[in-house]
Amino acid sequence: MSYRDFSLANVLDRFSLVSREAAGLFAHHAPVTPSPLLVDTLSVNVPLAIAIGNEKARSELVVTPILVALKRLHPTVMSLFSGVELPADAAAGLTGTCDFLLSLTPEQIYVKAPVVTLVEAKRDDLGLGVGQCAAEMVGARIFNQRAGNVIETVYGAVTTGTMWRFLSLSGEQLVIDLDEYGIREVGRILGILSFMIAPQAPPRNE
Repeated sequence: MSYRDFSLANVLDRFSLVSREAAGLFAHHAPVTPSPLLVDTLSVNVPLAIAIGNEKARSELVVTPILVALKRLHPTVMSLFSGVELPADAAAGLTGTCDFLLSLTPEQIYVKAPVVTLVEAKRDDLGLGVGQCAAEMVGARIFNQRAGNVIETVYGAVTTGTMWRFLSLSGEQLVIDLDEYGIREVGRILGILSFMIAPQAPPRNE
């Protein structure tokens, strides 16, 4: 068993979590104005990804540019990884490849705790990705704990590239935002992702 084999019901049952649905969970976070480069890139890439129509194209052409833009906003705070293994607990099925993960460290050579946000790309159904993303969030928490770098809240996102849904995991509570954000709201998507990074960043030593 691996992350991709989990449904939401499996995650809740196996790891004794309680789920809560909340509309507008991240709606109050201020949008971030996307750079002209990102706007121009998406104007070309989004129609192309939709035309190609597969998960790989959406991931490479839409999701990656948005996360690279996030990295440019927080260059000394976060690292960005794509298609990497997150070995947390093989016996519990918490192993496998994550589409994208964000960590609160500038090092890019290898994945280092604390992992704070997982982004799972799906072709056309956000609901089908929630279980896998939630499993990865549990895995990230275990990965962080093992490294002695505990983060109170781990965040997740499931996206088709053109639509985004966000989640949070704190303690035993998994909260799923019922709001979905379209690619035309890329500034709001960047704002939510920035919130997931910035408040949890450790203080910088001056």
